[in-house]
Amino acid sequence: VQLQASGGGLVQAGGSLRLSCAASGRTLSVRRMAWFRQAPGKEREAVAAITWNGGVTYYVDSVKGRFTISRDNARNTVYLQMNSLKPEDAASYYCAAALSSGYWYKVEAYTYWGQGTLVTVSS
Repeated sequence: VQLQASGGGLVQAGGSLRLSCAASGRTLSVRRMAWFRQAPGKEREAVAAITWNGGVTYYVDSVKGRFTISRDNARNTVYLQMNSLKPEDAASYYCAAALSSGYWYKVEAYTYWGQGTLVTVSS
């Protein structure tokens, strides 16, 4: 499975961005997709996840009510709509694909990773 993330950029605090992650290859084997983020000097943290078939979603508390993860199965694409962005949301955002069930927020639950897309939030 190959993942291609896009959509990052510079935005003012309070603004919005939509990230996209296009999956290709053996996508039928994917059970769950997720977005993680990593700021300089910090560990990679889970932001949101969605099951590929049922569309069940998960969010870290800090983004609930502001971010929305969604998927388009026909396009093999997962989106992260980010609203009301805060300076603390600034990071490189990575999409990831899991082939089996596991804790949605654990890095080790995911087998495939896309390249990061940088989100910068100015205050």
